[in-house]
Amino acid sequence: MFWQLLISGLVIGSVYGLIALGYSLIYKASGLMTFAQGDLLTLGAFLGVTLYSGLNLPFAVSLVLAVLLAFFLGMGVEKFIIRRLLDKKVMAIYIVLATIAVSYIIQNGTMLGFGTKTLYFPAIFPFKTIKIGSISVQTESVVCIIVAVLCMLVLHFFMSKTKLGTAMRAASMDRLAAEARGIDVSLTTGITWGLAAGLAALGGMLIGPVFGVYTTLGSTIGKKGSAAAVTGGYGNMYGAMVGGLLLGIVETMVAGLWTSELKDMISYIILLVFLFLKPTGLFNERAIQD
Repeated sequence: MFWQLLISGLVIGSVYGLIALGYSLIYKASGLMTFAQGDLLTLGAFLGVTLYSGLNLPFAVSLVLAVLLAFFLGMGVEKFIIRRLLDKKVMAIYIVLATIAVSYIIQNGTMLGFGTKTLYFPAIFPFKTIKIGSISVQTESVVCIIVAVLCMLVLHFFMSKTKLGTAMRAASMDRLAAEARGIDVSLTTGITWGLAAGLAALGGMLIGPVFGVYTTLGSTIGKKGSAAAVTGGYGNMYGAMVGGLLLGIVETMVAGLWTSELKDMISYIILLVFLFLKPTGLFNERAIQD
């Protein structure tokens, strides 16, 4: 039972980590925060199941299209909402409120567009389970964990080793200085929000085949993803994934070995503990002002 719970914890934790990666990416590259990631995950899952089972496209094609659509949606949100608010020199809290509004718009939009019934992905892989030692694990679960870890590694490399990633970080540190160096801050910020939305949609495509797709799929996951980002160190790519895996394992173990009534509470208890005792997170990422 322990190993089965551990695998389940790693699966949900890897999705928390993907959402946390989106939060950390936006903060690292633009210095802003969003609360729309969870509902973007839901939208990605609905798009994926529609493309895959509704239009009978291959799963890989459905995944790429869902992520691309979410990417352009994220860029649109930044260009037409976030950027316009920033141009008005509004307080940072207004940006947060705007993303909450976007979150509810997406949530209700998916309800209107896709209905309220739970949708299920048809079989994706020819073999349903993979044998790991003495336990059988759902193939989609293994893929979910592997893809999440790969995303963390690719994003870390992208942000630290590529010109575009460096430009994103420079834009978040000092917009005027970045523009003086020839960096298109508007473009880099838009790409950042697009990538974060794409990550959320990817999370939806990975978790949808495991748990089904419904309108509130990402609402709780999004909140726990933000808790994972803080736990690992807000803005740190490795911290986001480690924080997500930690929360996923702890809450699954608590639910399986003790009581399921504390499953949703435990992540937020851990969040508060870190906020009070170690606000820079496990990886000591300073996301607070001295």
